[in-house]
Amino acid sequence: MRVVVLSDTHAPRFWKRCPADVASHLRSADLILHGGDVCVAAVLDELAQYAPVIAVCGNNDGPDVVAWGARETAEFEIEGLPVAMIHDSGQKTGRLARMRRRFPAARLVVFGHSHIPWDEEEDGFRVFNPGSPTDKRRQPHGTIGLLDVVDGVLLDARILPVAQAASRGSRTS
Repeated sequence: MRVVVLSDTHAPRFWKRCPADVASHLRSADLILHGGDVCVAAVLDELAQYAPVIAVCGNNDGPDVVAWGARETAEFEIEGLPVAMIHDSGQKTGRLARMRRRFPAARLVVFGHSHIPWDEEEDGFRVFNPGSPTDKRRQPHGTIGLLDVVDGVLLDARILPVAQAASRGSRTS
């Protein structure tokens, strides 16, 4: 199963519509995860045109995102792989242990908030932040995450840059 992971799209300020570079990955997605700060539910509707979407609420998300179905946290399985999602995982120091305590049944925790890509694994437990495809802040470029899951096993997890032009092209002045 191919999973595209997004976070911190911050529409409509940074996401007017899906950037072409992001859409190219979404076309092959079996599932889309959004780690919060969608900001408007219309983004989730747009993403759902590509594949089913699971999202959590971020600190900038309003009632329309909650009404869409995003919760503070989510726990679910992807082909037997136990996954949890939360927007804000707290400071980076102690993150892996803190997320393991918070979500003891999970093998993968997806989060957002910092806009900083993060992929850390220890003893079969992984925490993963795709960064932001549209609001890179101090990062060199926007990013998304890709996960490949087969029979409950996370075969591959990658954080990929998205083209600057595509991210800028999604904004209007």
